[in-house]
Amino acid sequence: MRIVKLTEETRKDILENLLKRSPDSYGEYEKRVADIVARVKAEGDQALFDYTARFDGVKLDGGTVLVTEKEVEEAYKEVDPALLQVMRKALVNIRSFHEKQRRYGWFDTDPAGKILGQRVTPLARVGVYVPGGKAVYPSSVLMNIVPAKVAGVEQIIMTTPPGRDGKVNPATLVAAREAGVDRIYKVGGAQAVAAMAFGTETIPKVDKIVGPGNIYVALAKKAVYGHVSIDSIAGPSEIMVLADETANPRYVAADLLSQAEHDEMASAILVTTSQKLAGQVSEQVEAFTEILSRREIIQKSLDQYGYILVAETMEEAIETVNEIASEHLELVTQNPFEVMTKIKNAGAIFIGEYSSEPLGDYFAGPNHVLPTNGTAKFFSPLSVDDFIKKSSVICYSREALEAVHKDIIAFARAEELTAHANSIAVRFEEKAEE
Repeated sequence: MRIVKLTEETRKDILENLLKRSPDSYGEYEKRVADIVARVKAEGDQALFDYTARFDGVKLDGGTVLVTEKEVEEAYKEVDPALLQVMRKALVNIRSFHEKQRRYGWFDTDPAGKILGQRVTPLARVGVYVPGGKAVYPSSVLMNIVPAKVAGVEQIIMTTPPGRDGKVNPATLVAAREAGVDRIYKVGGAQAVAAMAFGTETIPKVDKIVGPGNIYVALAKKAVYGHVSIDSIAGPSEIMVLADETANPRYVAADLLSQAEHDEMASAILVTTSQKLAGQVSEQVEAFTEILSRREIIQKSLDQYGYILVAETMEEAIETVNEIASEHLELVTQNPFEVMTKIKNAGAIFIGEYSSEPLGDYFAGPNHVLPTNGTAKFFSPLSVDDFIKKSSVICYSREALEAVHKDIIAFARAEELTAHANSIAVRFEEKAEE
């Protein structure tokens, strides 16, 4: 990995390089995605099945697009029982963590006759998009479905592209069933996003779409936002490790590569105050890359978006961490909890040398759907909050309104909204006549 002395200039250059990976930078795809979305909206199933035949090589119709109970049963027979047991253990942790995020309504009253409050209700129907293709991620299935179930969503549907044989990956089906999905449809890509956003003859319209995908999926989610809600427009995976001279270079190198193997656009960055550690980690990265199965992807990722940044001070290093606002942040320093108090921007924070990033991806419980491309400055991980909505509750007695009605009328008239003022005044006409 390249070792770079951290300066204001190098930090700026790195930020600009990382931001090139944002879905907002892929304008040439937007027209294609817009055409797909528009056609599915206009033609429904016909367009959906045409695109599935063209892109996935599978002919579907209204009778075959929905995954059947028999297909799910067959999937259970194909999945390694050991993997199923691991999924179930992970589910316990994921569900337990998200249950602590539950929101509850509240009401506040006072003797003057006011009742103010907030109602919390779950979304009625949510769509979960699950990628297909070369990589299969049952862990993402769990992470997207469980918080929706905990929130109390009435119906959760899932779309995922079929393989050339017309089937969905068995591990994906089993994970979805274990997490509590209601229906699974064998469609993917921008066309699946459009189908969930607008509804077709076979796929119902949802209130919100969540889940990762390729650039077409990301841009489709962006295109339908407003017709439905979305979780976020996710960019490529990223990890940042903040370490000092006490860190184990072998552990740090292994953790950096855990994200670099996702795809060629993933980023892996070490920020350290130790020149010695920088050199050791670089050597370990080279050694690991030679023996790992996805070494070609890893090497391209590191060549484009991999950095080892050497800072003069820990304060300078922390400032850089907050500026880059990485999806995953590991703190491997002598006093990691002290450092954590100074971290403002990160999707998930992993503390200490035994809290490596894959622990969060698969098992610990917190959601692994995290903000990317610097959006951790203003976005949060996927949570139960993403699947609820809040309604304000207002109730005034006549006496309570009478005490403030002149103030409201004065405010409305100041904004020249006489109908607003009249709506209050009409309730006290007899008072005005006296």
